[in-house]
Amino acid sequence: MFERLKAMLVKEFIQVFRDPKMRVIIFVLPIFQTIVFGYAVNTDVRDIKTAVYDLDNSPASRDLIARFAESGYFRIVEHVYGDRRVEELIDQGTVKAVLRMNRGFGAELGAGRVAPLQILLDGTDSNTAGIVLTYTGMITAGYNDRIRLEQAARAFGPSFRVGGVEMESRAWFNENLESRNFYVPAVIANIVFIITMLLSSMAVVREKEIGTMEQIIVTPIRRSEFILGKTVPFILIGFIDVALITLVAAFWFDVPIRGSIPLLFGATALFLMSSLGFGLLISTVSRTQQQAMMSAFFFIFPAMLLSGFAFPIENMPETVQWLTFLNPLRYYLVIIRGIFLKGVGLSILWQQLLALFLLGIVILGFAVSRFRKTL
Repeated sequence: MFERLKAMLVKEFIQVFRDPKMRVIIFVLPIFQTIVFGYAVNTDVRDIKTAVYDLDNSPASRDLIARFAESGYFRIVEHVYGDRRVEELIDQGTVKAVLRMNRGFGAELGAGRVAPLQILLDGTDSNTAGIVLTYTGMITAGYNDRIRLEQAARAFGPSFRVGGVEMESRAWFNENLESRNFYVPAVIANIVFIITMLLSSMAVVREKEIGTMEQIIVTPIRRSEFILGKTVPFILIGFIDVALITLVAAFWFDVPIRGSIPLLFGATALFLMSSLGFGLLISTVSRTQQQAMMSAFFFIFPAMLLSGFAFPIENMPETVQWLTFLNPLRYYLVIIRGIFLKGVGLSILWQQLLALFLLGIVILGFAVSRFRKTL
């Protein structure tokens, strides 16, 4: 058995690594993709391009505008003086927000009345628009508090004091609330998933296309040995890719790794059982490599969308949430984020690990049962 398996493994490694382009795809491209996605997949909203339409031009309006500019969230790119220019800037996407203060803004505040501040938003991206509204509310609330204190001090004397509540917040696991720390570990999972799925989905069908399946059929190798010989090289490739991308995440993007590295690789092994199982299943039912690749992509993208990578599973319809329980990527993302950011171990992640193990056994077993040593 071991001699037959050894021969199969040597054959697979030679077949995978003899092409220099394939070596680049397997080892260099994941690092490049991690760097690109690490910078691109970022939901932090800063440096919001903002225009100001100040019809009052009073000390009060200029003071409020200065608060927006000094907050670090807004960048004033233009002062406009007409409604048509406001429409042009928003239509062209030049700015994401426009602050408008009408005439009499400062006088209304000085008289102790409410002065309206209008903010016009580009609502094309609803997520960004909502965050901009939150920032605007924080800045105006702070400005209102200062005005009330100044008015009270003028009315009751400089010794006047008023009580209040000061919030002190502390975020666990991601102290600076950087979205990169949340997304980069998920990028690792997605890249490993894509590479191993694509490689394994073409493993069997490639033998049919290049005409070597006939030679395998006449050998005494068993079905389980053939599948094992096909999967072991891709498992090793998956481990190497996880190690390389983890180094990039830790030393390039400063993503913390607070948990156990052996647990990370153990979870990766369980995840690869499902990933490679799906790929081999596609390969056994496909007639050409092109058909196998297209079938793999039809599975990869729904799996990524339903994994919780970018969209919370809790916000999905209940029927779709039930479907996500069949998605191994869902469990692997919880594990990899827990290891990287929270530093949790087996006592917390055992449910996800058990789910990966059960899915892997079922999927890989079904892929083995589908394979036949026949043409």
